[in-house]
Amino acid sequence: MSLLELHDISKSYGEGATEVHALDQIDLSVDGGHLVAVMGPSGSGKSTLLTIAGSLEEPTSGEVRISGTSLSSTSRNDKARLRRRTIGYVFQDFNLLPGLTAAENVALPLELDGVPARKARTAGLAALERLGLADRADHYPDQLSGGERQRVAIARAVVGERRLLLADEPSGALDSTNGEAVMAMIRDACERGVAAVVVTHDSHLASWADRVVFLRDGRMVDHVAPDALIAPGGNGAAGATLQESR
Repeated sequence: MSLLELHDISKSYGEGATEVHALDQIDLSVDGGHLVAVMGPSGSGKSTLLTIAGSLEEPTSGEVRISGTSLSSTSRNDKARLRRRTIGYVFQDFNLLPGLTAAENVALPLELDGVPARKARTAGLAALERLGLADRADHYPDQLSGGERQRVAIARAVVGERRLLLADEPSGALDSTNGEAVMAMIRDACERGVAAVVVTHDSHLASWADRVVFLRDGRMVDHVAPDALIAPGGNGAAGATLQESR
């Protein structure tokens, strides 16, 4: 079953001569257990696609369905509940709460859903340990490096029973070793049935995906198998798009 479905999604900003088409007739579906990587040049609409898929922004036209439910017929309160229970979102700027420790940030979504504090903390600590942050669990965000904050944000997005994971450059602040650890954690979540969409500029990390899609000027221009990203010479449409995205 497709956990995420985007049907004929378009998004425009402004009017008349100042109108900008961020997305133009995008169709995308992601099944449970699958990881889709989204690549493309800066300004191609990658982040807009994620915010619309996560119900943080409304499309100008088209339909978004999550677990079969159309967001166009969902109330604001129900969308908020959906984001809290079903969707894990990793933002480029982390969005950690400064007054909470790393463990408390990770456990918070579970507690908001009624999970007892002790059980939520245990789950949060386990997620942090998998990303090498067990010894930083009681530190506040301003006591962590950028890479550590990024990993806390990843742990918060995958903890619990969320079924859809949306990540915007989740390895952007990390070295190659920790970047691989993040993608391994996302891959593990998919093995548990989670559907994941990851925006990345890194072709090596995108090779963790089951499918890679390319955006250019708001349109989907190509789909490739992950092994095409690391083929010798980087030839073909995939190679050309990768060069633009760097």
